Amino acid sequence: MSLMRQLLYLSACLAAPAGLAAAQPTPATGPTAQGNVSVTVYNQNLALVQDTRQIDIPSGRSRQEFPNVSGQISPETVTLSGRDLAIVEQNFDFDLLSPSKLMEKAVGEEITLVRTNPATGAEERERARVLAVNGGVVLQIGPRIEVLRDDGLPVRVIFDKVPENLRARPTLSVTLDSRSGGTRPVTLSYLTPGMGWKADYVTLFDEAAGKIDVQGWVTLTNTTGTTFTNADTLLVAGTVGGGGNDYNGDYRPSRPRSNVRPGTQSPDRESLGDFYLYPLKERTTIANQQTKQVSFLDVTGAAAQRAYVFRNDWLGTADTASSADTVLQFSSARDAGLGDALPAGTVRVYQKDSRGNAQFVGESQIGHTPMGSDIGLTTGQAFDVKVKPVVEKRERMANNRWRTSMRYTLTNSKPNAVTVDLIQSGLWGDVRIVDESQKSARRSADETAWRVSVPANGEAVVTAAFDTRY
Repeated sequence: MSLMRQLLYLSACLAAPAGLAAAQPTPATGPTAQGNVSVTVYNQNLALVQDTRQIDIPSGRSRQEFPNVSGQISPETVTLSGRDLAIVEQNFDFDLLSPSKLMEKAVGEEITLVRTNPATGAEERERARVLAVNGGVVLQIGPRIEVLRDDGLPVRVIFDKVPENLRARPTLSVTLDSRSGGTRPVTLSYLTPGMGWKADYVTLFDEAAGKIDVQGWVTLTNTTGTTFTNADTLLVAGTVGGGGNDYNGDYRPSRPRSNVRPGTQSPDRESLGDFYLYPLKERTTIANQQTKQVSFLDVTGAAAQRAYVFRNDWLGTADTASSADTVLQFSSARDAGLGDALPAGTVRVYQKDSRGNAQFVGESQIGHTPMGSDIGLTTGQAFDVKVKPVVEKRERMANNRWRTSMRYTLTNSKPNAVTVDLIQSGLWGDVRIVDESQKSARRSADETAWRVSVPANGEAVVTAAFDTRY
């Protein structure tokens, strides 16, 4: 197994929800009433299911049942299409058959109690009426009222029948009006929550060579209550309007985020409107309560470099120095980059130590990223590279403006020189830099930056004076 494949497996294990093994094999499933199933999964906890079944439908009105639909189906989104068919009524029965549900549905009905006499071993049967099921079962047996206790004595209950609205599987019942009889294909379509996907990336960074290897995969999770057997699966990357905002990409605000300059290149990938499509290469069974990983990106030798970034807020001053951010910079461009649009997800970064072992050095998140983008992943904070910003002087000028003098001291304990992108933010409005020890470059409407070279085991100082209205 290659190193990247080992890292892929390790990260999948770390990313899988508790109790679910990563890259699980498809479990054995029982018979299904589903037909030719297509599932389109959005990364907003939403899926479109299209299920074409061959059904024998008589002429006139009839009731047809569709078991094995999602247990979280949105009934208002159901459509049914077939030759000479019209829908009269539809019902979704989501109460599933279980011992407790059987007892609840039996309130007001008679059941048979079967008790075993512990002395003789003989079975004794009594008819009883179920009066209530509220924290326990209350029965009327002849003239007496009795509570069915869980006291370890051998007792079982026999029900006369299964209630009509209890199903072994989630079932959609549809009353149809057909102009003709016979077997024909009928396509059932609906939206369901409970299924979503996210992207995960494993990156192996070779700093000496200035290269990265990147493996990307989708993590598909099904909690709909239903297994979709041998489904043609299509993943949609993008935020679909009206689909909620339930992206399950493990985003946590405490973790560093990425800095991306959006690209302008078009990938060789099918799109649907403003969304990119990621079809699975083969049909697959998406089992209920399963997490499945499928690879979709495998790039070796893309250009990359380590950088250091320190961002100071307006009037930010400190008594002690703070660490600069460690940033991994690379591109999703076609030439020397990853060469694809990247769905939102988590990027985990590994780097080889002096013994040749890949070690985890940090992670960050990216949003949906166009091809051709310049990406800066903040993976952590530098141990040896520090910055101390100080407001040295702030004075009101004669024209009712302010003059603010800043001093930034950058230190480097590493045995090699480093370059730090020193960014001063908060420069909104009419802000002028009237004096600076080295030339800065305006990055945006509210930021300016200096690229500061800090010598090995040394320090560098940047000073600047700002003229502002506040």
